[in-house]
Amino acid sequence: MLYLFGISILASVLTVGLIYLAAASAYSNEYLDLPPILSEALRQLGLLATFIIACLCFFFMYFYIFSRSAIRYLLRISQGIEQIAGGDFDTRLPVQGNDELGGLAENINRMTVQLKLSIEEERRAERTKVELVTNVNHDLRTPLTSIVGYLRLIEADRYRDEVELRHFAQIAYEKSIRLKTMIDDLFEYTRTSGGLILHPSPINLVEMVGQLAAQFRLQFEQAGMKCCLALPEHSIIIDADGDKLVRVFENLIANAIQYGKDGRRIDIEVKSEGVQAVVEVANYGEPLPAAIIPLLFQRFYRGEQSRSRNTGGSGLGLAIAKNIVELHHGSISAASNEGKTSFVVKIPLASSNEDNANEGSLLQPR
Repeated sequence: MLYLFGISILASVLTVGLIYLAAASAYSNEYLDLPPILSEALRQLGLLATFIIACLCFFFMYFYIFSRSAIRYLLRISQGIEQIAGGDFDTRLPVQGNDELGGLAENINRMTVQLKLSIEEERRAERTKVELVTNVNHDLRTPLTSIVGYLRLIEADRYRDEVELRHFAQIAYEKSIRLKTMIDDLFEYTRTSGGLILHPSPINLVEMVGQLAAQFRLQFEQAGMKCCLALPEHSIIIDADGDKLVRVFENLIANAIQYGKDGRRIDIEVKSEGVQAVVEVANYGEPLPAAIIPLLFQRFYRGEQSRSRNTGGSGLGLAIAKNIVELHHGSISAASNEGKTSFVVKIPLASSNEDNANEGSLLQPR
């Protein structure tokens, strides 16, 4: 617009200057007379005032001529903004040229894209909140209803003998433990989803996994399962929050015990691949359908869609594990075939470990 403004001023001054020269030439020529309107203007206003007024008139004329396309473009931008204000966030303004209006249209398009993404994210968050409340309401109500029911029977003395009283109390106790576990899991999930602050330190992953396997020895014996460890002789060092990472492997081992009893065996392998440490936990129970593999890490998802006591935990364990692994800049995945179901966790190696791995690869014989 500044460019058009300057061009219009220049053109008006040149035009009036040429007219002035022509008028001066005509005035000095005794055979030519000035037009009556020009003669009267010069006599009434004087030369300077007439020049200024003529410049202004020509300026507005030239500015209108030169700016017609810019005005039409500005109207198109205005119409596009009205459509965006009406909720049509798919509207895109045409970007013409590299002037101020083109830059304005480009910035509005960029703002529209960001606004659309923000609104979609807000809607997803709202849907997530509704789903979370619905699932939590369902999962917490079930054990709570049982607790209240059995305690009401005890309070009303509706039991035959002390044995039945103890039975009712035991059921209420087990349901309360399950309720506490679900609340703890829900709290942990919200913490890990909201940007949990980690306290990383160098950790020997081989030693950690070995100790965890030893801690689960009783559970393996009770389930009639054998744990086969495949640990390297050298250390694999990662920078991680040990307390949080332990939760990941505890969950994977507990799931392998629960859902892999038919296979009677669990394999746990620790190794390094390039600049990553890899931990694989595999069981040989009933395979998972391929369709549910991508859903395993969603909150409240269970491979068995039953909500009965025998299905296990809150449905948040793998979602919590995924959040913790991603906070460590790693990844977790699952795979299942006819004979094996495995979960693989990959965590970046510590910098010193990466240097050693690179040195080893350079020193390998060709």
